[in-house]
Amino acid sequence: MKQFLKSTTISVGLAVFSMLFGAGNLIYPILVGMTTGDKHIIGIIGFLLTAVCLPIAGLITMIFFNGNYYEFFNRLGKIPGKICVFLCMLIIGPVVAIPRIITLSHIMIAPFLPIEMLRTISLWSSFIFSCIFLGFTFLGSYRKRRIVNLLGHFISPLLLISLLIIIIKGFFTAESTFANPLTAFSIFKENLMRGYETLDLFGTIFFASIILAAIAQNGFHKTDITNKQRAIIGLKAGILGGSILAFIYAGINYLGAFHGSGIVYDNAGELFREVSFKIFTHYGAIIISIAVAMACYSTAITLAAVIASYLQREIFNNRITFIQSLIIVLLTCIPLSTAGLSTVLRLTGGPISYIGYPVLIVLTFLNLAYKLWGFKPVKIPILLTFIVMFIFYLL
Repeated sequence: MKQFLKSTTISVGLAVFSMLFGAGNLIYPILVGMTTGDKHIIGIIGFLLTAVCLPIAGLITMIFFNGNYYEFFNRLGKIPGKICVFLCMLIIGPVVAIPRIITLSHIMIAPFLPIEMLRTISLWSSFIFSCIFLGFTFLGSYRKRRIVNLLGHFISPLLLISLLIIIIKGFFTAESTFANPLTAFSIFKENLMRGYETLDLFGTIFFASIILAAIAQNGFHKTDITNKQRAIIGLKAGILGGSILAFIYAGINYLGAFHGSGIVYDNAGELFREVSFKIFTHYGAIIISIAVAMACYSTAITLAAVIASYLQREIFNNRITFIQSLIIVLLTCIPLSTAGLSTVLRLTGGPISYIGYPVLIVLTFLNLAYKLWGFKPVKIPILLTFIVMFIFYLL
């Protein structure tokens, strides 16, 4: 029995890692290394605090709420809670997250695609690539209960192996890096904010329901255990997934620091590809393609399943099937997926990063304190956070 629980925890932990590790997560740690040089360790520490610790804190909090994101947001009030959930679904779905995944994956693997037309980024090629990508996303997510097993047993191992090959080869072929004149504090602060820009807390708030369903499906669910005990079960998988994520981030950061000099790129989406090319030359095309494809695919299928469930249950009141809802979600992702990376990244910034995300962070820790210690204040702290961040945004 212990061996069974251990193997399932490992599988769910790997799934947590692959859910969080999307296309954007290949870019940010490389930027940390490229911009910090010989102070890359300080940079990655700051990055990990917000890019790993925040999402895992969100996952732990949601486990206390049994994966029920309505219960999580309804502490603000029923109507504000519904509005928050709806806005978050737009952010993690057709407006920001899924289009960003698709556009980044196209840019990263364009030179390796077998169809010549898709190797050039244009409106038409982006449309074709988006349709193909979303078709595969449908195949991976239409059986919602199988997603964690698919991620934990197939996608995550492929992703990890391909990333480790690149990182290990890069470690043994490291070049010199530059001496960074900036202070340790300024580097730490800059990369603390860079980790914040991953916005992965949005993901774990809504991924938790799928993770808990997998825990129950694999024999973890018992009606006689408390929320705290159930949280400890999920905590093990969360810590494992977060630890793998931190290790991979540190490795990619190292690649950026010691292989990033002299890299010429038109946009950030090309960074991982170009650094990997520098390490492997053209022989690494298959490895790079697998790493990028698995990173993008794992997050996309999870997001699609979460939003489709929401659409089916809350918008259509179960008048349509999950598969019909999933098709609607994927079709609505096409317009912004063809709009180009710069358009999608502009949507990522602004009010979402500077107002919405800080509010979500504060709400997460307030809800965690509520579940652990009975700390009840929530509306006033959230209102104050909103006002302060709104003023800072206007300034």
